[in-house]
Amino acid sequence: MDFAFSEEQEMLRRSARDFLAKESSSKVVRRLMEGNGYDPALWKKIADLGWTALGIPEQYGGVGTFLDLVVVLEEAGRALLPGPFYSTMGLAVPVLLEAGTEAQKKAALGAIATGEARATLAFTEPSGRWDAASVSLQAQQRGGGWQLDGVKLFVPDAEAADYIVVVARTRGEGEEGITLFLVSGRPKGMTVKPLETLDMTRRWSEVRFDSVELGADSVMGQPDKAWPHLKRALEWATAALCAEMVGGVQKVLETSTEYAKSRHQFGKPIGIYQAVSHRLADMLVLSESGRSATYYAAWAVDADAPDRSLASSMAKAYVSDAYRKVAGDGIQVHGGIGFTWEHDMHLYFKRAKSSEVTLGDATYHRELVAQALDL
Repeated sequence: MDFAFSEEQEMLRRSARDFLAKESSSKVVRRLMEGNGYDPALWKKIADLGWTALGIPEQYGGVGTFLDLVVVLEEAGRALLPGPFYSTMGLAVPVLLEAGTEAQKKAALGAIATGEARATLAFTEPSGRWDAASVSLQAQQRGGGWQLDGVKLFVPDAEAADYIVVVARTRGEGEEGITLFLVSGRPKGMTVKPLETLDMTRRWSEVRFDSVELGADSVMGQPDKAWPHLKRALEWATAALCAEMVGGVQKVLETSTEYAKSRHQFGKPIGIYQAVSHRLADMLVLSESGRSATYYAAWAVDADAPDRSLASSMAKAYVSDAYRKVAGDGIQVHGGIGFTWEHDMHLYFKRAKSSEVTLGDATYHRELVAQALDL
């Protein structure tokens, strides 16, 4: 068991950091915040680097492994990369791999790998929960196809998505009767409405389905039997999100440390004062602990280890709290300037808050950990 990244992966990390420093600078992030968050030119550059193929099997046009994708996602989190990279590679791709039919994989994954398509997952509803019992959007058979009726909230990057994986209920309650549908384009009756949320670096939408008719080929796998596949996909997605969050934690720590060394009070750098230095020490502990938990979760998921579900929930429970705490402390270290719109600290704090609740908050994942302990 070796948790060290390979030389090639470290080279990928360095090249990703250099690229994002140039192409996803604070100025670029703020410009895209004012628009719809998606820049086709930036997406093409990302695809040209091969990032949209990472973790996708070779038979569908992919290269590399999930751990390669984790390396890039960590750097994307450092740079607050806007756009549908996480929603495509971290959410939609795992579901396609776990639940998609061969035809769906060839069409969707092939287009994603080349950068021609973007995708997302429509899971949450007005309850905001990420468990099977919260799914109430109805899908009923109509003739040879299906009809979808209901609403999904907080769907990431839905405006830019060419494919949307929709989680629907076809019968029963709880984990019984969950069916996945792959929706291509904008079928009649489906509307996408942007939502105003705290985190402006990531676009969220309401997706409404009013008698949307889909063909039989839109069903992913067997009807009513999708939850086990979706649960596994969410474990991939959780590890991927934690990687992105860890990148943000590290950036906040580095920025705060540099500020503490350069900002002087009473003729001395503020970092020498215990109130600041111990706060930074705590931030470092949270950063490194979160990184370790995330790397183990990524390895466990990639290796399909027996404790993959437990590892992903442990990482998300810890990193959710750690990112929020470190981002808040980063603002405190910066003092008055940290509260201003012009400084980037608030962008990381808002990303921390949105990532905290995405895929379930710390309380939700602690409950999953407790269940794994038979409590």
